[in-house]
Amino acid sequence: MDNREALVALNMVDGVGPIRVRQLLERFGDPAAILGANQQQLMQAKGIGADTAQAIVDWEKTVDLAAELRRIEDFGCRIVIQEDEEYPALLREIYDPPIVLYVKGRLLPKDKNAVAMVGSRMTTHYGLEVARKLAYELAYVGVTVVSGGARGIDTAAHQGALTGKGRTVAILGTGINLVFPSENAQLYERIIGNGALVTQFPFNRPGDKQSFPIRNRIVAGMTLGTVVVEANLTSGSLITANFAAEYGRQVFAVPGRIDSPRSKGCHELIKQGAKLCEGAEDILSEFEYLFPGTNRPPSAAETGVLPALELSDKEQRVYDTLSQEEISIDEVIRRSGLPSSAASVALLSLEMKRVIRQLPGKMFVRNG
Repeated sequence: MDNREALVALNMVDGVGPIRVRQLLERFGDPAAILGANQQQLMQAKGIGADTAQAIVDWEKTVDLAAELRRIEDFGCRIVIQEDEEYPALLREIYDPPIVLYVKGRLLPKDKNAVAMVGSRMTTHYGLEVARKLAYELAYVGVTVVSGGARGIDTAAHQGALTGKGRTVAILGTGINLVFPSENAQLYERIIGNGALVTQFPFNRPGDKQSFPIRNRIVAGMTLGTVVVEANLTSGSLITANFAAEYGRQVFAVPGRIDSPRSKGCHELIKQGAKLCEGAEDILSEFEYLFPGTNRPPSAAETGVLPALELSDKEQRVYDTLSQEEISIDEVIRRSGLPSSAASVALLSLEMKRVIRQLPGKMFVRNG
């Protein structure tokens, strides 16, 4: 048994979570050695009582590791552990990072520029439209949108990111083979193609009142900040926001109608110090302080907001036509040699990447 398999087994033992595994590893140094230890040896580790030690000793009676490994292979997912480069770097920093992650799709280095977007399952039309718009704009400029794959705001956030041709990651509160809600089966497939499904739970684990808050800490833990779009005062998305604040990450809240119960949670967050969010610019501007110039590789597309946002060929052609002096859209089209529709799309993209700005009268200039 290798360390990865041993961690899968430990993750399936009731009562053995990330904190206890860390305490055991401090004592034994090796996951496989933990599974081979006797009760007395295990109890010598900090924080390990008799019941937990006995559960580990009896792990083969309660865990069918061979069957779980077959399910992983047959389903086409894989196990990511903290030693792996693919394991989200920000998630390693929290107090209780998951022992293992079941991943279907791909986690990429660029996903370090990730923002969580969460909210109520019971939503208004306003909430859904705002979530789609914000996620679209963030994904369009290269930010990975992370949410929980649930009905409502989560679904709208994933949809918006995919429409923006960006990356999105769904953190599940169930086993990776379960689609919840069932109507999101097609959405899950699209997410796999443009991001990943991720969970810490073994196969066939149903969602419950315990699993979803556990999931929420991953959503907050692997992202730079959490945006709450719409939430009542008892919404689980407030748990995610609390985790984000606990981890020292930025919390944003979208305001709504003062007479709408769906906005009460967001308004309460704003009263507590969350940043009021009226658009993607409010989110992006906050991260200027997270990426000091010395940490960013120089790039022709450097924006001062996110590191190394690259320009497409058409965007670069349009950018090269501009200077600190304003020029008209007609002049941009003439100088770039692009069709008017292609030039317009490139100008919009450059605006969203914050390398140019539009002035009254359809005039454009470079930023900075």
